[in-house]
Amino acid sequence: MNKIPFFLIALFLMTSCATIFTGNKDRIAFTSTPSGATIYKDGVEICTTPCNYRIKRSVNDTEVEFKLDGYETRLITLDKEFNLVSIINFGNLFGWGIDVLSGSVMKYDRKAYDLKLTKETSASLVQPSRIDIDTKSNTVTLTVQE
Repeated sequence: MNKIPFFLIALFLMTSCATIFTGNKDRIAFTSTPSGATIYKDGVEICTTPCNYRIKRSVNDTEVEFKLDGYETRLITLDKEFNLVSIINFGNLFGWGIDVLSGSVMKYDRKAYDLKLTKETSASLVQPSRIDIDTKSNTVTLTVQE
């Protein structure tokens, strides 16, 4: 019995090769100077630097925020590239579709991000020691003691 047709059929039916062989998440390391920054993805806290986190792959841009009190918030877009394992799908559109939907058609290029955070430069708010409101003249007077 000729095994070639069965091999070709099995090869054709192999779908979502990138999803099966490489998964749909990548482990990425986040560090910051100073350490202790909270990392957010889609507004959800995922870890505090230094940390490693498995981030789901996506064909869309993936952004993470580094937040630390007293420092400017940094928003970065994770670098990614085409996942060559997807080519194993050949002309199987069903397999390509699964890899695109799972995000596995792409993979994160960089596996580590190290950010140097800069101190906030905005002036701190001064608390008034007294507030006078004159409703007749529609004025507010703030008194600040140094």
